[in-house]
Amino acid sequence: MSNELLPGKRQSAVLTEGPSRAAARAMLRGVGFTKEDLHKPIIGIANTWTEIGPCNYHLRDVAEAVKEGIRAAGGTPMEFNTVTISDGITMGTEGMKASLISREVIADSIELVARGNSFDGLVCIAGCDKNMPGAVMALARLDIPGMMLYGGSIAPGHMHVGADGKTPEPGSNKTIDITIQQVFEAIGAHAAGKINDAQLEEAEGTACPGPGACGGQFTANTMAMAGEFLGISPIQITGVPAMSQDKHAASREAGKLVMELVRNNIKPSQIMTREAIDDAIAAVCASGGSTNAVLHLIAIAHELQVPLTMDDFDTISEKTPFICDLQPGGKRVARDYQDAGGSRVLAARLVEKGLLNGNTPTVTGKSIREEAKSAAETPGQDVILPWSAPLKPTGGLVILKGNLAPEGCVVKVAGHERVLHTGPARVFDSEDLCFAAVNRGDIKPNDVCVIRYEGPKGGPGMREMLAVTAAIKGIPELSETVALLTDGRFSGATRGLMAGHVAPEALDGGPIAFVHEGDSITFDIKNRELRVEISDAELEARKKNFKAPEPRYKRGVFAKYANTVSSASLGAVTS
Repeated sequence: MSNELLPGKRQSAVLTEGPSRAAARAMLRGVGFTKEDLHKPIIGIANTWTEIGPCNYHLRDVAEAVKEGIRAAGGTPMEFNTVTISDGITMGTEGMKASLISREVIADSIELVARGNSFDGLVCIAGCDKNMPGAVMALARLDIPGMMLYGGSIAPGHMHVGADGKTPEPGSNKTIDITIQQVFEAIGAHAAGKINDAQLEEAEGTACPGPGACGGQFTANTMAMAGEFLGISPIQITGVPAMSQDKHAASREAGKLVMELVRNNIKPSQIMTREAIDDAIAAVCASGGSTNAVLHLIAIAHELQVPLTMDDFDTISEKTPFICDLQPGGKRVARDYQDAGGSRVLAARLVEKGLLNGNTPTVTGKSIREEAKSAAETPGQDVILPWSAPLKPTGGLVILKGNLAPEGCVVKVAGHERVLHTGPARVFDSEDLCFAAVNRGDIKPNDVCVIRYEGPKGGPGMREMLAVTAAIKGIPELSETVALLTDGRFSGATRGLMAGHVAPEALDGGPIAFVHEGDSITFDIKNRELRVEISDAELEARKKNFKAPEPRYKRGVFAKYANTVSSASLGAVTS
């Protein structure tokens, strides 16, 4: 056997090379790898495939294309699976608590398989909200050449609508493009008696025409785009929609690119610098991306040992105009963004405005600035707007503090105009109780819904509140008059005046735990404050009488997570 290793075969040599490794090679040959395969660089393919939901259903096909590219470039791919939880399917149920917890399990499981098998490189194929940050966290920990590849967005559905152009109307001659967002909002409208069973069925039956992740600038597409600007995902390639005829070729190209990273030993720590993280934040703010990006980018920075706080998001958002007309606040979907020219065009816009660092290498071998020079903007596109016509003069995210959120909370200002709201607190110790109140008609205009004990520890798992927020949006008299705050999270599809990630959380004795029914609560966006209108002395008196409730789970993975997770302000990490 030759002692000469092929270029890029650094880590896996301890697993496959030399007489002492004959038993390992024998077992690998038993599943179809040849003698020649095992002497090449070995590339792990972490796949989040599942048949539970459209986001990840097609990822076996994506993985096959990636493997073709790796083989063509001289490597040996070895595919393995990790877990995934569908946020959209579990939304509004106890199962939704598993979603954020799955981010940690995904990162841990990828790390374990990669370390256990001494891969020379790694491609993580992700399709849903927590897949992507979990995969990037694993890449940061391992620091071996690799990338995160997005499975791509779903095509928009085509819903028949009535004369108003938005109400479902089976059999009508007019259709509009919709995403899962419209189904959640239709649930609220149905509960309020605004639409009937057939109209709800029209929304349900048309929203998801096939595989791919939820279509707006919700968390999946936000994190896919953030991956491009972090440099850990190949720009433009990762944005090709799930069912595009170009998907196979794009995925195959990603396989070739990872082999270049392996041969040149380009590691994630060389790509995901603090400058790259700032660029990802700027892109999220310019595109009106999900509030979950705050949680996930802080967690990724933690794995990279790069200091990052919630305040950094506010600083960048304040100087970054919001220019992408995407759902949930806008009209377009991810496919339209890619068709308009995608992240290269957005990068070119940010360069033009002096808002992009873009000098670090990416997995394509070029910097984001270099990629921006290749931008091919579709003439007449109306998705990525010019700086002369921004949707808002500042970015889509703001961080509020104040006596209700001393460590901070996140508000998405894309898609709504209210910058000041004061109203009576309606207090609920779980999402389910608030959702039931909305459906009963108990929530009135001007109310401020307070949902607590849904934080990282209290939930546990910090579940998203789309079922509640969409139900509110589906009731016209509440849509623009009600506010909501929670120590839980929001879906990227959430719109309206909603504050999430309120920290410290209720279970840790954060001030949100001391709010009483009827207390006056103020959202003051301009002054970056979320406050309950009571005296410091009264707040302190309530604190003295606080007793944390018993944990909801006392064994199993939920309990293990609750016992180790940090504050949302620190990314809700467990390491």
